[in-house]
This record gives sequence, C-alpha cells and structure tokens, in this order.
Amino acid sequence: MIEVKALSKRYHDGTVALNNVSFRLDKKISAIIGRNGAGKTTLMRILSTQIMPTSGTARINGIDVIGEPNRIRKMAVSIPQEAKPIDYMPAMDCVKLYLAARGFGRKEATARAEKALRTVGLGNDMRKLAYELSGGMKRKVFVAMAIASDADIIFLDEPTTGLDPFSRVEVWSAIRAIKGQVILTTHYMEEAQALSDDVLMMEAGKIFAHNTVDRLLRPFDGLVRVESQRRNRRAYRVGSTWISYVKKGRAKSMVGKGDVIKPVTLDDLFIKRGVNLES
Repeated sequence: MIEVKALSKRYHDGTVALNNVSFRLDKKISAIIGRNGAGKTTLMRILSTQIMPTSGTARINGIDVIGEPNRIRKMAVSIPQEAKPIDYMPAMDCVKLYLAARGFGRKEATARAEKALRTVGLGNDMRKLAYELSGGMKRKVFVAMAIASDADIIFLDEPTTGLDPFSRVEVWSAIRAIKGQVILTTHYMEEAQALSDDVLMMEAGKIFAHNTVDRLLRPFDGLVRVESQRRNRRAYRVGSTWISYVKKGRAKSMVGKGDVIKPVTLDDLFIKRGVNLES
C-alpha cells in the first residue's frame, strides 16, 4: 500500500512538477496517466527513492520513503522508461545479473530469469545479445526483471513503449502475473483500462481524478463519442476535430456524413478538460 500526503516537487529551475498531491494506492495494479509534463515520472522517481521531494510525505507498506530509502529499495523494483540493457550481454544474463545484484544465488537467479523471459515471450530469444533485440524486445527484458524479482512493489514507467500490439498483449499478461503491487505509467488509455484496478489521472502536477475505470467513466454512461470535421460550438475542439457526446441509440441518426462514432474511453476525461494527450 502506498500513502502520499501533500507531496510537492520543485526543481532548481523553478519548475513545479508536483503540486501538493495526496492519494492512497492499495489495489493490485494502479495506473498513473497524463500527458508529458504532467508529473507522472517525477512521482514515480520519488516513490522509488531516486529523487527527493521538496515537501510532503510518502509511505510504502508503512515505511517512510524519505526517511528509510534503503528499506524501500529492498522491497521495490523500478523500471524507468529510458532503461537499456547492456548491448553485448545476452538477455538471459541481463536478468540474472539484476537478480544477483538483489541477492539471489546463481541457481535461483537462473531459474527465475528463464521463467520470467518465457513469460514475456522471449523464450526463444533469451540467448541473443541485447543489441540484436528490437526496441520492444528490450522492454520485455526489463519487465522480465520485474517479474523475476518477486518484489513487493513494482514501478513500471511506460512498460510497453515501442511494442507491437501482439507483444503489448504478451506484456499485459506478464504484468498481471506479477505477485506484488504494480504501479505503472502509460500514455495508452486502452492499456490503463485493460490492466488497472484503479487509475490516477494527472495534469500540471496535480491529480484531477482517481478511481476505478468504471466509476471514472460513469458520467458517460449510455454515450458515445462523435468526431467531426465540421465546426460545432457545443463540441470540444481537438486540433481540427470537433468532439461531442451523444446517446448511443441516437448516434447514427444524429451524425452527418464523414462523422466517426467511437466508444468512450479514458481519453474523453482529458478531452472534456480541454487537454489533448497527443500535444
């Protein structure tokens, strides 16, 4: 369980990355979503003891993140988005080396690494050198490290960036198999909806919503999203597209030629706030 109270982070250049955020995460898998600069990565780095906050408190399973960072590091695994395996080391050895650094013996590290790599779909590629792997496969190596560690808390920053749809589903399945509590950041709304027991939504260093997917989308019950290139003062403008929400049963009779009807997703919570995730 993670408990955060009045957490803030101001960088030396004056940038406020986190602005007095408070929340509690106690579900199996929680997603933190928001566009670039929302504060997601800063929050993950504070919780995983990589950087210090300016003010506020954070606890993981009752342990003070700021006061007892070494205890947190023993129970948590953090996989940053920019992480890269060593080019001339086989995928298998990358995972084994990581497990050895966490205190596992050679035999157990080997068994855990092989099992985890097979879980993420790298069973036939575990002997390949890292530089021979695609970008998506390299991401899988790090997810395998998290799975093999059996840590209490797993922080995954953009775990499926660069993966093709099939590989992404493989990694989703692997993430669900992780025994500990998982906190992940993602730009993919379908990923947050598919994986998460709850979702924390951020913008400009603040949290504007936190709940299960079903409850977050409850205001859209019975509605679909209509995308149009025709100007509409009652719609939300995203680039050159105008977006409105209409009742599902009436959508086809109400929309015009060239309009597109789509199901509502978590994207729509950002759209209604005037936030374009692709900007």
